[in-house]
Amino acid sequence: MAKDFNEEKQNRQLEELHKQEEEQLVATLAESKYGLPYIDLHRIGVDNEALRAIPEADAIAMKVAPFKLFGDNVYIAVRAPSEDLFKKLKEDMERKNLNPTFYMTSSASLNKVWERYKELSMAESSRIGGLDISGEILTNTAKNIHHIQDIEKLVVETLEANKTHRISRLLEIILAGAIAIRASDVHIEPEKDRSRLRLRLDGVLQDINFFGSDVYRLLNSRIKLLSGMKLTSKVAQDGRFNIMEKDEEINIRVSLIPGAYGEAIVMRILDPKSIQVEFEKLGIEPYLFKIVQDQIKKPNGLILVTGPTGSGKTTTLYAFLRKIYSPEINIITIEDPVEYHLVGITQTQINLKRGYTFPEGLRSALRQDPDVIMVGEIRDGDTAEIAVQSSLTGHMVFSTLHTNNAAGVIPRLIDLGVNPKILVSALSLSMAQRLVRILCTFCRKEYTPTEEESKTVKLVMDSIKDEGKSLTSYNINPDAPVKFFAPVGCEKCNKTGYNGRIGIFEAIITNEAVEKIMPENPSEHEIKRVARNQGILSMRQDGLVKVLNGITSLEEVRSVVDLSEE
Repeated sequence: MAKDFNEEKQNRQLEELHKQEEEQLVATLAESKYGLPYIDLHRIGVDNEALRAIPEADAIAMKVAPFKLFGDNVYIAVRAPSEDLFKKLKEDMERKNLNPTFYMTSSASLNKVWERYKELSMAESSRIGGLDISGEILTNTAKNIHHIQDIEKLVVETLEANKTHRISRLLEIILAGAIAIRASDVHIEPEKDRSRLRLRLDGVLQDINFFGSDVYRLLNSRIKLLSGMKLTSKVAQDGRFNIMEKDEEINIRVSLIPGAYGEAIVMRILDPKSIQVEFEKLGIEPYLFKIVQDQIKKPNGLILVTGPTGSGKTTTLYAFLRKIYSPEINIITIEDPVEYHLVGITQTQINLKRGYTFPEGLRSALRQDPDVIMVGEIRDGDTAEIAVQSSLTGHMVFSTLHTNNAAGVIPRLIDLGVNPKILVSALSLSMAQRLVRILCTFCRKEYTPTEEESKTVKLVMDSIKDEGKSLTSYNINPDAPVKFFAPVGCEKCNKTGYNGRIGIFEAIITNEAVEKIMPENPSEHEIKRVARNQGILSMRQDGLVKVLNGITSLEEVRSVVDLSEE
């Protein structure tokens, strides 16, 4: 028995020695004879995505192995280099828009890579550099997904299945599920002993599931590969990939930041359907709606939409552009980045490496004789100044600004260096917005407000009356008892009590009274005081009107505006 054991051990040692000799021989030949770098594929990770560059049968026939894919670059190991082989591989890769880099390796290394072909998911297309879930697969996956609970169930089933391509399938379920229930973001966050999967639905994160660190690591690598990120890097990275759903391309923006237990992954889903909100359905109250409609159709002026990140500013600007679009006018946008593509509109994306910044983009756009220019964001004095000048020279300019309210627009532009005397003629409308969730009409419940809530309501309703605005214009009887609605949660709304979001708005028109105080560098408070008699609801007033009409809840409005202070 001992003799058999020793013989087996001896055979293993001999086999190991032969492997080492082969590796040494290949390393020597690679450098001295062929001038190629040598690589031992046992020591590095192999990208499944790279394998799609060369079909399995071709790889074995040619004795080659694609092992790494980064952006448009594919790294290929060969056993027997030759001019004919390199020529064929280069032609094949160029047809797939890939740039090959060659290495020399051993037969054992090739076999190691060839084994990985078994792990490829049959559900994925062979498109390189992206996860191209066909419309059929996406539809089939989404057929079983109507609620968050369905995603959770499919995730659990996939993890328990223990198949070789379960990570690919898991990612398909997460993304197809997020798209099916209209989630805006996917969050994968590593914790001490597990990782958390969450989806952002109507602006609020919802827990889906937890899984082990082993699954997290595989998902992390898979997402990095798809997004064109460096696999071994532990610094913050950004990437992107696309999913084709029928005829529409859904863009997935990926962000990774290192944390205590690994990299937190956020995938933002830019679904063209989610941005296509009609101007009439933004939630702008009737009086302001008429004002905005008139202002955006003017031949020149500057209209600024303001609010924090994620308050729907881009959706509003896109709704403006679609509303005024006509083949007779030239519309150009300068964005960072272009989030959604609009038909018939020239959209450009800033590129800092090439010097295409917002100011430079604006200058270039002006040379194209546009009628309307949309600037993604005014971040600096140069952009602000050119935007103002453009509005004075016969162009309509739409843009966004980061301020808390509409009254903050003028002081902010003056802080950026815009001459207040010029601003008087340029700025047409300053508009601020927030997003609130819409109560699910199937399960919302009516309740009588508490004493504290009644005080808040009275405070806001009194301010509406004091400013000469009529509540009856908003279908509210000021003398009737106040009724509120609260969220409950049912199958129709993923148990959240809400379904979709709507904007609450305020705006200030640059009228004679506002123009008068502009050159004096007025404070927000002074601008608010002068603008009160314009008849436009403030955000807290608009929010309360939507609460009293049963559109949203008081807690939702409170989460985005201070109801106790004007």
